[in-house]
Amino acid sequence: MFRSAPKALRLQALLEYSRKLPALPEKYVEHPEFLQPVPECTSPFFLVTERDDQGGMNLFFKVPEEAPTVRGYAGILHEALSGEDPDTILSVPDSFYLDMGLTELITPMRLRGMGAILKRLKSDVQEHAQA
Repeated sequence: MFRSAPKALRLQALLEYSRKLPALPEKYVEHPEFLQPVPECTSPFFLVTERDDQGGMNLFFKVPEEAPTVRGYAGILHEALSGEDPDTILSVPDSFYLDMGLTELITPMRLRGMGAILKRLKSDVQEHAQA
């Protein structure tokens, strides 16, 4: 959907997803030590994954509102993957963020951060899958 949309609509959709990103659950607000940093991201970005009772993965992200494009990417990941089983998340192509047509909208540094976010997310999910 993103790739085929005009550039202006892609940016607008990305910003809309930034507004849809749910707030962190209180247990993570009170205990930020459980959040995993993604230091390769230029914006302060933290995530945590947890397995639900049905075997799906709950995904939570902490991204400042001052980073709307990265926050929008987190919103897309949350909407598309939260609740999915580990195999589904692990099967997401590593180039997912590039395949969305974001290279025309986002700086190379932010794109590298998006790649690092997906890599960290998949690493955390993999740990849950092996547990």
